[in-house]
Amino acid sequence: MTEKKHENPAHWDETAANYERTAHPFTAQFAEAALARVTLTRGMQVLDVAAGTGALTLAAARSGAYVLATDFSAGMVARIAAAKLSNVDAEVMDGQALDLPDASFDISFSIFGVIMFPDWRKGLAEMARVTKPGGLGVLATWRSEGAATFLLLSQIRRRLFPRLDGKTRLPEGAVALGDPEWLSAAMVDAGFAAPEISQVTHDFVLDVSQLDTPDELFGMSPDWVALDAEQQAAVVEEVRRMADGQAVLPIPSTALIAVAGR
Repeated sequence: MTEKKHENPAHWDETAANYERTAHPFTAQFAEAALARVTLTRGMQVLDVAAGTGALTLAAARSGAYVLATDFSAGMVARIAAAKLSNVDAEVMDGQALDLPDASFDISFSIFGVIMFPDWRKGLAEMARVTKPGGLGVLATWRSEGAATFLLLSQIRRRLFPRLDGKTRLPEGAVALGDPEWLSAAMVDAGFAAPEISQVTHDFVLDVSQLDTPDELFGMSPDWVALDAEQQAAVVEEVRRMADGQAVLPIPSTALIAVAGR
């Protein structure tokens, strides 16, 4: 099987700075929504799986709880470690095989992380394994066709190129866990109780000037790399048309936030 970009830690190492600048502020809004659904206190042990540049970790640390951030990308982990917070540790670790003891965390989070794993079922099972009995697992997933530029590209691709294969190119977990029934069943199968699931929507604000470097803006999306140069140019022009002369284009993006007991 050919390795996909999102499955290669070196890819995330290379894009960590850009991710922190563009995606982190957006995902932080959903991290805050996830935190609003639980209670963190000083002395609690919190795990953030596939932490990225730490949108959840840094927000959770404000509670005084101890937070361990894990990610398979050393570049992402370095961004979290650079904050030098006394109650945060950041370690390179595969979320599908956490090098952590059973039942060691009060709350385990994954904010748009497990959904990207090649074996997302194993990722969920690992979250359940390291969560204490009576603790909580909290998962954020994108609804339907993803969010932000992923969602925008999917919509434009169908409009401009209807004859192309209409199947989604998102990771399997992002598709499966974007459905509330699948998400609930998957968490139960992993070892959690049936979750409470809520829907949260925020706008991703696309800076139209970024269309001058479209590979940087869209390059993470499989829908982008599947297009040829002429088709990519057509996508850029369509986004400019949608922006209609405005400096930014808001893209409403919806997530599911699931909170489940252990």
